[in-house]
Amino acid sequence: MRPAPVYLVGAGPGDPELVTLKAIRRIQEADVILYDRLVNEDLLAYAKPGATLLYCGKSPGQHAMSQRQIEALLIDYALGGRTVVRLKGGDPFVFGRGGEEALALAERGIPCEIVPGVTSAIGAAAASRIPLTHRDLAASFAVVTGSRCREDAPPVRWDLLAHGVDTLVVYMGIGRLEEIRTELLRHGKPPSTPVALIERATTDRQRVVTGALEHIHKLAEAMKIGNPALIVIGEVVLAREQLLLLEAQARLAIG
Repeated sequence: MRPAPVYLVGAGPGDPELVTLKAIRRIQEADVILYDRLVNEDLLAYAKPGATLLYCGKSPGQHAMSQRQIEALLIDYALGGRTVVRLKGGDPFVFGRGGEEALALAERGIPCEIVPGVTSAIGAAAASRIPLTHRDLAASFAVVTGSRCREDAPPVRWDLLAHGVDTLVVYMGIGRLEEIRTELLRHGKPPSTPVALIERATTDRQRVVTGALEHIHKLAEAMKIGNPALIVIGEVVLAREQLLLLEAQARLAIG
């Protein structure tokens, strides 16, 4: 028996309307769907009757399944002739471990298609009215993880990131916000650098808190910012403030 295909599908940043048409089609075709914690479960309504739905999400300190177990399931179902969708928040290849899963499947000769998704960094920033690039403010941005999954993983090079790019977007960093802030300040990032914390981006529970790098950890604690959340660091955060002000003035003028 030939193995069935596995589709690594990006579910976007949270709003189910931001998923692609191809992603919906693959969900509809799947015999088995393994979905992550950050996937909007409204998307599972597109699954066909009788499809197997398996939650394999990971949260800090709590994993429904290990990565090895997830890869073993993908392989077993595909070798058994069942079409599989691995549904991931954001994009499969941006901090989604999609690269590891694709390699595991390729090693077993299992066909695999990658269905891109709107990555959370871009979706969260746009939904919060923050342009990651801006002709006057930022010509570059970097996406970085605030934590590493292995103790022996090389540390994040905050010394280079402090000055190497104009805008920083940090995934999985809320729990280490004070450490990130300290490292950036230690390597010369100005204390007044604007920062935005975006919680539950693109959903009806989205919250955006802005402040200066120097005190952002205290603000996050006071506002009880929790996961899932992204950190955007850079002058582009000021564009949000300007845009919100102009929009408010326009509403007052019309009203």
